[in-house]
Amino acid sequence: MAETAARLESLQFNRRETGRLGLALALSLLAHVLVWGGYEAAKELDVWRWIPRLAWLQPAPKIPPVQKSEPPLEFVMVENPSTEAPDKAKYYGAQNARAANPDANRDTGVPKLNGTQNDVPMTETAPKPDFNKLQPAPKPANAEPAPTVEPGDLSLGKPQEQTPPRPRTLQEALAQMHQSHPPGVAMRQDGGVRQRLETSLFDVKATPFGQYDSEFVDAVTYRWYSLLDSQQFALDRTGKVTVQFHLNYDGTITDMTVLQNTVGDVLGYVCQNAINDPAPFKPWSEEMRRLVGGNYREITFTFYYY
Repeated sequence: MAETAARLESLQFNRRETGRLGLALALSLLAHVLVWGGYEAAKELDVWRWIPRLAWLQPAPKIPPVQKSEPPLEFVMVENPSTEAPDKAKYYGAQNARAANPDANRDTGVPKLNGTQNDVPMTETAPKPDFNKLQPAPKPANAEPAPTVEPGDLSLGKPQEQTPPRPRTLQEALAQMHQSHPPGVAMRQDGGVRQRLETSLFDVKATPFGQYDSEFVDAVTYRWYSLLDSQQFALDRTGKVTVQFHLNYDGTITDMTVLQNTVGDVLGYVCQNAINDPAPFKPWSEEMRRLVGGNYREITFTFYYY
């Protein structure tokens, strides 16, 4: 027992050893306070930029929180532009437009459309070009020659009727088509707006991308119909092909994927070639690159066979 008690007593700190332990703890605490205080003071005074070797001691930059972006707008062709932009618009284009209906019996914020499809925003049905009729109109056999007028003669004559010439090429047909309505089937949508016009219109807001995308759509549409005409495909199927791709800042096309195809592989390849063949498209402007904040835009393009 005496031996066990002696061992336990040897494990206890005496007054001198306790003092040394307290002094060590105090010095350690003081050192930590001095180091942390010096670091905070240096950070506040931004002294790290003057000491390149200690740049790793600089605090990491704060990462801003991810902001939820608004849902992407959908492009539409504007046929009846307005000088006044709508307050809120789901669609964008090269020009502003305000929603309208031929008959305004209620106001829901969206126009009422009596079409047959829900995939492509179209307010009216416009026929696709008939490639078999792209020939010059025959001149009537009994047509009278135009009377000649000598210089200096003043006379009143019967005004001649101005009829647009029949297109002879696909490019001329598309040009005439876009002056009226682009080809497509009207969308079906329940609604109604107060503004009354002869034709229905969407709320469309002009953006810096509007004119660029309008030219892009024209180029793809022209190539699409050119391929269909040159290969003389039997367009006996109806449906759609939805393609997603990256439109890069230099006008190139990459990362193309077919999201949906209800008309078969052959007509699906035609849609992909209609996008790839005209590339590269026009490079972006500096304003477009600044607004995008990246090197590409992810585009979803829908081709509608009807």
